Amino acid sequence: MATALDAALGGGPLMAAVAAVVSIGRPAWPTRIARVALVLAALTVLGWLMVLPLLAIFAEALRHGLAFYLQAIREPDTLAAVRLTLTVAAIAVPLNMVFGVAAAWSMAHFEFRGKTWLGALIDLPFSISPVVCGMVLILVYGKDGWLGSWLEAQGLQVIFAMPGLVLATVLVTLPYVARELIPLMQAQGSDQEEAALTLGASGWQIFFRVTLPRVRWALLYGVLLCNARAMGEFGAVYVVSGHLRGLTNTLPLQVDQLSQENFSAAFAVASLLALLTVLTLGIKRLVEWRHGGELRANT
Repeated sequence: MATALDAALGGGPLMAAVAAVVSIGRPAWPTRIARVALVLAALTVLGWLMVLPLLAIFAEALRHGLAFYLQAIREPDTLAAVRLTLTVAAIAVPLNMVFGVAAAWSMAHFEFRGKTWLGALIDLPFSISPVVCGMVLILVYGKDGWLGSWLEAQGLQVIFAMPGLVLATVLVTLPYVARELIPLMQAQGSDQEEAALTLGASGWQIFFRVTLPRVRWALLYGVLLCNARAMGEFGAVYVVSGHLRGLTNTLPLQVDQLSQENFSAAFAVASLLALLTVLTLGIKRLVEWRHGGELRANT
């Protein structure tokens, strides 16, 4: 196989090494060494960049003992930040779930003018800094923004209040659910939906009995990713929050403020945020392990 690959790609020692790594059948010992080296290199990078810092967070959080750790967690401002973080995520994630399902359905089952633009707009938050997203919200909804005067006249405050935090979180997490569903729905096609329509099923029956069961695990996967990002969002929320401790501080903002006052307490709160994120990602991995084969079969 290495000889064939060399001939197809121009030969050379590099192509021979690649052919050895991807060879089919029982690998020779150079191939095994190459695979082990690649795996060790990947694990080393992940260890230095992710595992070691995560362990350092918990080590620093518990450095002064469990009593200090629990006291830092029980501070009223920290508890308020926890409640606010969970509340914002509880509002933003369902909104993005509804939008993601609607966008995926539209992109997969309909042809319309502007479809390419819709796909580009869905991906836009991936390429724009969250700080810029926050500035855009201030430009539109702030006191001196495009809608600021009208909102003020109605007695509504968006920026430096809960609505601004929700809008910022929804904006930066917008693509996660949609981008999990769009490729899957496009790959599945609409044959089963058309068959159900032919048999007299209504639109809601088609969605709940045909479409949703086929994408449920991808939907859950996207929701978990969206939730993890929503709880950990800093940049956009930092801009629109006003940094009002106990009122508009989410957990990431609380960690930022504590890092300037009490370093150990900041790590204690950071460990709480890390636990929430790790729990979410752990559920995500469980879904992949339990239903990954079913998800691949659907595609």
